[in-house]
Amino acid sequence: MAIGIGVLGSGIVGGALLRRLIEDRQALGARTGLDLEVRKVAIRSPKKVRSFPIPGHLVTTDATEVVSDPGVQLVVEVMGGLEPAGELVRTALRSGKAVVTANKELMAARGSELLDEAAKAGVSLLFEASVGGGIPIIRPLTETLAGEPLTRVMGIVNGTTNYLLTRMEDGAAFDEALAEAQARGYAEADPTADVSGADAVAKAAILASLAFGTVVDPAHVYREGIEHIQSVDVGYASNLGYVLKLLAIADKAPEGITVRVHPTLVPSAHPLAAVRGVANAVFVQGPEVGELLFSGPGAGGGPTATAVLGDVIDAARELLAGPRVTPRVRFGPGRVRPFEESTTKWYIRLRVIDAPGVLAAIAGAFGEAGVSIKSVWQEGRQDEATLLMITHDAVEANLRAAVSSMSDLDVVSEVAATIRVQSDEP
Repeated sequence: MAIGIGVLGSGIVGGALLRRLIEDRQALGARTGLDLEVRKVAIRSPKKVRSFPIPGHLVTTDATEVVSDPGVQLVVEVMGGLEPAGELVRTALRSGKAVVTANKELMAARGSELLDEAAKAGVSLLFEASVGGGIPIIRPLTETLAGEPLTRVMGIVNGTTNYLLTRMEDGAAFDEALAEAQARGYAEADPTADVSGADAVAKAAILASLAFGTVVDPAHVYREGIEHIQSVDVGYASNLGYVLKLLAIADKAPEGITVRVHPTLVPSAHPLAAVRGVANAVFVQGPEVGELLFSGPGAGGGPTATAVLGDVIDAARELLAGPRVTPRVRFGPGRVRPFEESTTKWYIRLRVIDAPGVLAAIAGAFGEAGVSIKSVWQEGRQDEATLLMITHDAVEANLRAAVSSMSDLDVVSEVAATIRVQSDEP
């Protein structure tokens, strides 16, 4: 029996998927025992030149034709965005069609609602490609590790920012690295979603929700991008034994869940420190499994299409097996606590007057805020010096108070940089 497939979107990922579904149909059938037949493809612009020429009889510019076609049992959504993708996915599920999506924005904002719709209809909603491109991480969190009380999920989930920081580590300035990334196709003409951390926020919300069984709204994820990162701090970090990464971090403690995206100094011996270029990686911790690392290509048509295709095969098998009884993902109550309550440590770079009493004044500001200094380095003499400090773990709100107090000191010319340092404890 052939499984009719409808595809919403034919961009980079959609084109790579269609090529494999159409050109490799017989080979896929031989490997999987499934007959996967593309029956309808919705596109926005018929005149656009595409990486894979879609047979004309499959094409429609009306996306509703895909979800309403009785010959389509499985809908693949690779168009992106909240709408009309959200309504199309919901309509497909309510019509009893299985859905596979790569849409991180949609699953972060409405994943719980759509998974409920899938459960009511007894069909699959699979979204492996929504985080980490070709890296298998959604299925491990929802299946293999479903019984493990995970305490942390932390990862590099944006290839553009990882490329930029890698090039800065190699000595390039931010603007130079960004121009290279755009020329190579690693960054969009408008890279705001990447460098601001917004792209990583959606992925962090998905990972945290699945890891801890509590719905995490993207609005509750703390966000800080890499726009203000300076090459000098990347260099100092390297000298101190750290590598700078933009991390998505989700921690679970008795007080609740904290989810954040921000630049982080990672110890050079940590597995994430070795993840360079456009690669992605997700680091998972639990009391029984210890530490697990999932890494690989986090974007691109081919790797992402592989993840989508894996979900298509899984969903097709479930369609043939009959309605599902037990939903794959269940969410329960849980507190997402404000980031200000969490415990972190900071790297701080100060420009100070090189005079007696400077360290005492700065130490006083830290002490009044309840923050302990772990290490101090000084560079420069004469009129002005640079102080580099790394604190011990402290409450985020207290660290901010200490920095605010230091800014008012006469001996401090400038608080030039503050970057969080990866802590071993949630």
